[in-house]
Amino acid sequence: MIIGPYKFNTPLILAPMAGISDHPFRKLCVKHGADIAVTEMITCQSKLWNSPKSKLRRIYGKEEPRILQLLGNDPQQLALAAKIHQDLGVQIIDINFGCPAKKVCNKAAGSALMQYPQQIENLLKAVVNAVDIPVTIKMRTGWDTENRNGVEIAKIAEQQGISAITVHGRTKACLFNGEAEYATIAKIVEAVNIPIIANGDIDSPEKAKQILKQTSASGLMIGRAARGNPWIFQKIKQYLQNESTILTTIANDEFLTVLLEHLQSLYSFYGINKGLMLARKHVGWYLKKIPNSTSFCKEFNLIQNTDKQLNSLICYFKDNYTQNVCI
Repeated sequence: MIIGPYKFNTPLILAPMAGISDHPFRKLCVKHGADIAVTEMITCQSKLWNSPKSKLRRIYGKEEPRILQLLGNDPQQLALAAKIHQDLGVQIIDINFGCPAKKVCNKAAGSALMQYPQQIENLLKAVVNAVDIPVTIKMRTGWDTENRNGVEIAKIAEQQGISAITVHGRTKACLFNGEAEYATIAKIVEAVNIPIIANGDIDSPEKAKQILKQTSASGLMIGRAARGNPWIFQKIKQYLQNESTILTTIANDEFLTVLLEHLQSLYSFYGINKGLMLARKHVGWYLKKIPNSTSFCKEFNLIQNTDKQLNSLICYFKDNYTQNVCI
C-alpha cells in the first residue's frame, strides 16, 4: 500500500480513538507492531487549537508517518487547519467522516456528512489544494442501512485526490452495534483504485485474515481491540506471515513491565492528577482478561498516589498472578 512517499506491506493501523489514542498509547502500539498510529481527532476551529486538549493531541514522537485527524464541516477552516498542521510537521492529514457521536453529528460533522456528498466534495477539494502532503479520509458505509452511499463517497474522494480511505463497516445509524459490513467494504474496494483500509471488529489474527480475504483491503485499522492489548498488532502480523505461529500468551513479567511503562507515560504526559485518573480506565482494560481481577480494579480506582498505583500492580501480580497472561 502506498500513501504519498510511504510504502507499507498490508499495514496495521491504530484507530484515532478519542480519549484513547493519545501520544503515550500511540507510541506503545507502534513499539508493539502498529505500522501507523493516527492521532485523536482535532477540531478545525482555530479558536480551540490552543486549548489544553488540542495541544496535547498535537504532540508527536519519533514514529512516522505523523498522521493527524481533523474534524470539521467548513472548507476554508478545514483547509487552513490542514495547512497550519502541515507546517507544524504533520506528514499526512486524515479527515473524519466517521465519528457517530451526537456532539459531533449535531454540528453536521463526522459521519453526519455522509448525508451530503456535495459538501464532502467541497471539503476534500479545499484541503487537497491547501497542502502538499497526502490527505486521507475515514468514513462509514453510509448514513443508515437504507442509505449506504460509501461507494459514491469513495469515488468522490478518489476524484478529489485523496490518497487512501479507511472504511468502518457500519453506517452512522448503527453506531457500534451489530456486526460490521465487510461485504460493503469489498464493494468500495472494487469501485476505486486507491487503497482501502478495513475497520470494524478486528479483534483476532483469524478475524484479520478473514477480513483481508473477504474485502481485498490494502490494510487493517484496529480500534477497541487494542485497548489494554497493544500486542494485538504483533500478534496479527505473526499470524499473517505464518499461520502456525500465533501469539496467545505473554510472560507475566513482560505484561507487567508494559503496563507500568504505560502508566508512567500517562503520569509524565498529563501530569499527576489527570494521569492518575486515566490510569484507571487503562488498567481496567489491561486486566479484563485476567481472572478475578474485578475486586482489585475497584480498589485500584480509589488510589490517589502514583507510586501506590504502581506498587499495587506489582504486588497484585507477584501475589496473585504468576502465570502467563492471555492476550
